[in-house]
Amino acid sequence: MPKVALITGASSGFGAATAAKLAALGWRLIIVARREQRLLELQRQLGKSECFVYALDVGDRKAVERTIAELPEQISNIDLLVNSAGGAIGLEPAYEAELDDWETMVQANINGLMYCTHAVLPGMVKRNRGHIINLGSMAANWPYPGGNVYGATKAFVKQFSNNLRADLLGTSVRVTNIEPGLAETEFSLVRFKGDKEKAAQVYADTDPLVAENIAEIIVWICQQPAHVNINQLEVMPTCQAWGPLAVHHSPK
Repeated sequence: MPKVALITGASSGFGAATAAKLAALGWRLIIVARREQRLLELQRQLGKSECFVYALDVGDRKAVERTIAELPEQISNIDLLVNSAGGAIGLEPAYEAELDDWETMVQANINGLMYCTHAVLPGMVKRNRGHIINLGSMAANWPYPGGNVYGATKAFVKQFSNNLRADLLGTSVRVTNIEPGLAETEFSLVRFKGDKEKAAQVYADTDPLVAENIAEIIVWICQQPAHVNINQLEVMPTCQAWGPLAVHHSPK
C-alpha cells in the first residue's frame, strides 16, 4: 500500500519540490495551496502518480477541517504531513511595518500550521504511525533587522514542534522541524510583494539553497528507521553564516 503525504504550500518552493521527490518514490500525494492552477500544473507534471489537488487556504480553520474530514478513503490515512505553507511579508522595522502584514504571517505561519496539524494528528496517534515535518526557519534562532514578526512566527514553529515531541512520547509518531537559511524560491518575491528586482537583489552574487535541496533533506528524514526521529535540522548555504553582534556607535 503506497504511503500518503499531505503537503501544504505545494504550489511552489519547498512544497512543490517535495511533492516531486515523493511522487518519484511512489507516494500518494495530497497537495494543497491557494493557487489551484499551480497545483493542477504540478499534478500534470507528476504524470501517473496518484496526486489529489485541493485549493485551500490553510489559515481558514473550517476549510481545513472540512477538507481533511472529507478525504476519499484511499488517502484518508495520512502518513506524512509537510507543513510548508507560509512566508514572510515586508522587511521594514517594526515601527514602520503594516499590521495587516503581521496578521497575514501569523495566520499562515502559525494558525495554518496549527489547523493542519490538529486535523491530522489524532489519526496518526490512533494508527500509531506518522510523521509531521514543519518548515521553520533559521530566523527562529538568529534575529535580523526587519525579521520581527516573521522570526517570531518561526520561533513558534520551533517550540510547537518540540512540544509535539513531548506530547507524542510513547507513540511512534515522529516530528521534525527543518530550519532553512538563505534559499532562492518565491520567498523574497512574496516578501517584497511582487517586486522582482528587489527580490533578485537578495540572491545577487550568492549561491543560495534551492527548493530541491530541502526536498532531498525531507526525503532523507522520511527514510530513516522508524525508531529514529530527527528533531531539528538547521541548514544554510555555504555562502551564509553568522555575523558579529551589532553595536551602534553614537558620537557624543
